[in-house]
Amino acid sequence: LLAFDHNQILQYGYQRLKNKLQYSPIAFDVLPKHFTLNDIYQLYCTILGNNFSDYSNFRSRLLKLGFLADTGKKVCRGAGRPATLYQFDSQAFAPLKDKPMVFI
Repeated sequence: LLAFDHNQILQYGYQRLKNKLQYSPIAFDVLPKHFTLNDIYQLYCTILGNNFSDYSNFRSRLLKLGFLADTGKKVCRGAGRPATLYQFDSQAFAPLKDKPMVFI
C-alpha cells in the first residue's frame, strides 16, 4: 500500500510546507546561508503562487520583522544594480519564536 501513496505523501508535504511558510521561519532552512530578498521572494512565489504578494510590500514586511542581517556583501545577477545578501539571524528571532506572527 505504501508504494502507491507517493503522490499523497508529496501532496501532504507540500501542504505542510505551504502552511508553515506563513507562520514560521522554515524558508530559511531551504535557502542557502546567504540570500537576496529576491531569492526568498521567488521561494514564496514558487510555493504559494505568483499572486500572494507584490515584491515591494513583501520586502518591506520582511525587513521590518528584524531578523534578517545584512552580510555587507552584494551579488550581481544580470542587469541592474547588485543585490544585497542577507542571512537569517536566529538570535534576533529567538525572542519572537513563541509569538504568533505572520511572515507574509
